[in-house]
Amino acid sequence: MNIQWNVESIVLIGSTLLGAAGSLWIMKNNWKAYGFLFVISAFVGQLICYLFVALGYYSFPYTILPQISAMPFTAILTIFPFYVLLGVRYSPRPWGWKIPYYWVFVHLGMLGEVWAEEKTNLIRYKLDWNNWDSYTWWWIYLLLFEWVGGLLVPDEDRKPLDPGTLRFGRIGWFILHFVLIGSIYLAGVFTGYKLF
Repeated sequence: MNIQWNVESIVLIGSTLLGAAGSLWIMKNNWKAYGFLFVISAFVGQLICYLFVALGYYSFPYTILPQISAMPFTAILTIFPFYVLLGVRYSPRPWGWKIPYYWVFVHLGMLGEVWAEEKTNLIRYKLDWNNWDSYTWWWIYLLLFEWVGGLLVPDEDRKPLDPGTLRFGRIGWFILHFVLIGSIYLAGVFTGYKLF
């Protein structure tokens, strides 16, 4: 196997290693529950990507092993489940606080996806697929697995963020608003760039 070292290879290998290491770090808290959540979220992530590619919504022009898969199999296999495990492990208990918590996850995920679509050959939107469609599916995927994770992972194996951390003037409030305002600002710049 001869890997072409470019930004796409670095992103795919880096996200695979980060996803695997991060998932193992979280799974050590309860191998059975987090491991099962990992397997389910990996399977669903692969299935969704496969269906969207098969339906022609988007494609992955560059994969490390194109002879094996038309999708970045290992990156999807590790980074999406890691995102799920991270979310479930630290999400606040009250549902009202889960929304701003996951808002950060969705916006960071979309920031990465838009960058990948615009600046690399990792993903290409087709047909009528656009950022709004991806944004919607990020929410569906993460909130679905928040619910599933709540069923699978016992409370004692979670480490929920104190909702007080997200209140005005606290560090969580600053992080939340920095990510949201920064990503919304970048989305506005990106939209303006696309229009003109």
